[in-house]
Amino acid sequence: MVMSLEILIAVSFFIFGTLVGSFLNVVILRFNTGKGLTGRSQCQSCGRTLTASSLIPVLSYVWLRGSCKVCGSKISLQYPLVETLTGVLFLLVFFKAITVFETILALVVTGILVVITVYDFKHSIILDSFVYWFAGISFVALFINPETVSYVQPSLYALIAGPILALPIWFLWIISRGTWIGLGDAKLFLGVGWFLGLSGGVSAFALSFWVGAVVSGLLIFLSMVLRTRKLNLLAKDLTIKTEIPFAPFIILSFFIVYFFEFNLITLITP
Repeated sequence: MVMSLEILIAVSFFIFGTLVGSFLNVVILRFNTGKGLTGRSQCQSCGRTLTASSLIPVLSYVWLRGSCKVCGSKISLQYPLVETLTGVLFLLVFFKAITVFETILALVVTGILVVITVYDFKHSIILDSFVYWFAGISFVALFINPETVSYVQPSLYALIAGPILALPIWFLWIISRGTWIGLGDAKLFLGVGWFLGLSGGVSAFALSFWVGAVVSGLLIFLSMVLRTRKLNLLAKDLTIKTEIPFAPFIILSFFIVYFFEFNLITLITP
């Protein structure tokens, strides 16, 4: 009975995550367009208002075979991917077995980071408003005891974790005049440091550069292979000078450290 209840709650977290992911898609699509978050969703090609059967997270995309049932135009793969990703992340929050306060905090932060990631992928822009929310929530959480939800005095290391991680990125941004890395990445590391703490933040900092280097290298290699074989499968050719969004690597590293407790300090110390 206990196991059945746990499975039911886990499934509920995933389903809730896909529903939130559907909403996040709306946020990503309409942000900075002058459109509000209210109002019915429409097909981006024919403008027809979507019915409820077309708005079921993930399932509608599969059922409609990725096409609008009215005009037949292709639906962006972003929609089911974001819904599934958010569902999986919400499920990981459940399995982390933390307090109610920490669960709510993690779910809110997860939603914010998903928006930042996808928007940066699409537009190569880190949204300041969402980064500030992430940093602000992470900072305020330092002063709250997660078990009693009461005031607690954070340690000096917890308070300086954010600035310590952000300063090197800010320095790179200054000396390169924004050509090497964006100022938004420094702002993002503020929240990473305050949320994960100094040890976890340093681990995420190092991991983000490792992951970024590996993934960027693989993408450039793949682009070269496809270009050599005259296969136009990528939107554009990638070179060593191509600007690749860094925020997704930061956020991926954040989740690895948070969910799987990756700690670089314990790995390198005897």
